[in-house]
Amino acid sequence: MSAVELIRIEGVSKRYETTSGAVDAVRDVSLAVRRGEFCTIIGPSGCGKSTLLAMVGGLVQADAGRVLIETQPVTGPDPKRVATVFQDPGLFPWRTAVENVEFGLEIQGVDGKRRRAVATELLGPLGLRRFAEKYPRELSGGMRQRVAIGRALAVDAQILLMDEPFGALDEQTRVLMGEWLLDIWRRTERTVIFVTHSLHEALALSSRVVVMTARPGRIKSVIELPYGYPRLMESAEIVTLRAKLWSEIRDESLRAMGEA
Repeated sequence: MSAVELIRIEGVSKRYETTSGAVDAVRDVSLAVRRGEFCTIIGPSGCGKSTLLAMVGGLVQADAGRVLIETQPVTGPDPKRVATVFQDPGLFPWRTAVENVEFGLEIQGVDGKRRRAVATELLGPLGLRRFAEKYPRELSGGMRQRVAIGRALAVDAQILLMDEPFGALDEQTRVLMGEWLLDIWRRTERTVIFVTHSLHEALALSSRVVVMTARPGRIKSVIELPYGYPRLMESAEIVTLRAKLWSEIRDESLRAMGEA
């Protein structure tokens, strides 16, 4: 993994106006993400993880501070450089699996023959070649999420933002999807920023874990995971890290509950 910095978040803050008053989502957050790393953001509900991800993707503008990619300020969405996968796959029900994977390329104006070739090639490692002509309603939850990830990968963006992409899946499917994503990341060398509530996902997938405080979200700690893959989750090192991570998350979650 390269140590070259790709993304820099500099002192960003964001406040939302709601019917019950102003809510500070994140406050004075700074973070550098290296090219090719798998960086996971974890923290209590409502701590601004999704807001931070949306800022990197250009979907939300900071009230203060800025986000830079390759030293250039992010001023809006750039689908050629940044692709986002949400918890809800957001597939078009009238499009087949392969047609959904093609969508980003279609928006970019890629011709039909090339779109189909790229999407079809992706379906192999996605494990969906036999389901290319199936509609979303005919696919399992894990399959639909793989189609959504395939749609993001098809545009060849160097940065992949993932906002709890496996949150709606059962535990077994989540573990399998995590293993599959890890294989895709290692082969494509994308830079991934991954938001999750799962300690297992954070420890199994990440090269680095960023822990956020209760709202307004700040960075509480950053934990490096200098271990190879696949990881033995029962090893003494991982068990110790899990206890440390849970201690930090528990404290922040209790604080968030007390302020609710």
